[in-house]
Amino acid sequence: MKLAELLERLEYRCLQGSLDTEVKDIVNDSRKVGEGALFFCIKGAVTDGHQYVPDVIEKGAKVLVVQEPVEAPEEVTVIRVEDSRYAMALIAAAWYGHPAEKLKVIGITGTKGKTTTTYMIRSILEAAGHKVGLIGTIEAIIGEKVIPACNTTPESITVQKYFAEMLAVGCDCVVMEVSSQGLMLHRTAGFEFEIGIFTNLEPDHIGPAEHSSFEEYLQCKAMLFKQCRLGILNADDPHLDEILEGHTCQVETFGFGEQADFRASDTKLVSAPGYLGIAYHVTGKRNFSVEIDIPGKFSVYNSLAAIAVCDHFGVTDENIITALKQAKVKGRIEMIKVSDEFTLMIDYAHNAMSLKSLLTTLREYHPKRLVCVFGCGGNRAKSRRFEMGEVSGNYADFTIITSDNPRFEEPEAILADIETGISKTNGKYIKIIDRKEAIAYAIHHGQPGDVIVLAGKGHEDYQEICGVKHPMDERVLIQEILEER
Repeated sequence: MKLAELLERLEYRCLQGSLDTEVKDIVNDSRKVGEGALFFCIKGAVTDGHQYVPDVIEKGAKVLVVQEPVEAPEEVTVIRVEDSRYAMALIAAAWYGHPAEKLKVIGITGTKGKTTTTYMIRSILEAAGHKVGLIGTIEAIIGEKVIPACNTTPESITVQKYFAEMLAVGCDCVVMEVSSQGLMLHRTAGFEFEIGIFTNLEPDHIGPAEHSSFEEYLQCKAMLFKQCRLGILNADDPHLDEILEGHTCQVETFGFGEQADFRASDTKLVSAPGYLGIAYHVTGKRNFSVEIDIPGKFSVYNSLAAIAVCDHFGVTDENIITALKQAKVKGRIEMIKVSDEFTLMIDYAHNAMSLKSLLTTLREYHPKRLVCVFGCGGNRAKSRRFEMGEVSGNYADFTIITSDNPRFEEPEAILADIETGISKTNGKYIKIIDRKEAIAYAIHHGQPGDVIVLAGKGHEDYQEICGVKHPMDERVLIQEILEER
């Protein structure tokens, strides 16, 4: 493809070389550069792509997209832009033929609920006859192909590549998680979302390698509503007005309040041995009753958002009711049947905020005992361990402290830090370093009416030790424990 075609929608200056250059590939990783490539010089948190200019020229790069001055032979075309990440998103969209313009792209942002809402929407739309691609924290789904995820929102080149592949296999819609980092780093620039969804906002992802403040975190989330045609937002969230400041989209809302367009009423908790769920009545723009096989008030919010989206696709009440009943998300309050007497589930809660939310939700079902099995990752802030220990001690009746991803730390040291937090409470606990042994202990000591939650790993199917990811899927461990028993 000619360089001039790739630059059509971009503001730039050609510092040297020709716009008639034939581009054979677009690359942002210097290790993958080949003859005739266009290389994006990206300033990252760890490395600066401008430093690799001599290396990529030697490998055959013919075009450089830069935001700072570089030295290059005269036969290499140098394109200067204000932000090379933004330029990468627009050039990637052009390289793949602007696939998003032929798809209805639904983007979901918020602190919690993105993953579950994504799968709910996909479940409903697929039941109604649509072919739906998915991009999220757990995986990307392109027809029959499933690709494990590295980031919630991949780099723009990958996003556009996925869109093109989805088109090729007949998808007409895409539902994707849109992280604040993804918005801040322009990973979703270069196209317009059909629908943008806002689930909720709480302080998270604030630190040296993420957002400098809660205000910046909020502003990044709000970017989605300047990049979509329709915004569907949680009317009950206290930050709604700030999220909508400067929005350019039409707006609809969901929630429990009378002002919401899609409202939940008559909410009832549903429980049986091995099962927890929630039922409610939808009012406002739709009118029917629904039951979700995922417990908690947040399941109402997530499903209301999904219902609001699917209303715009003309999905029938019957299809919505059936699809929501069947919607499951790996590692998100995922119930695993092991007994007729107690309930066991797997959840990704891996920080104090998400663990507290999970445990308080499960307490509403009045279990005989709430048992929490969890650990913390190595080479991460110790404060997280203290906080999670304290949360579990306060909200669970019994805690089994175990190993998570120890990485380059000794598991014993991590467990000791968690114990420091739990010892501030009156919570009962035991320490079992080996995760399989810890899960076996929880199952073998399960009592009638218990709810047991394995927290922290969720969808992950590995355990990271000393830089190596060893296979470890909690579903497999549970099956082995049952067979051994």
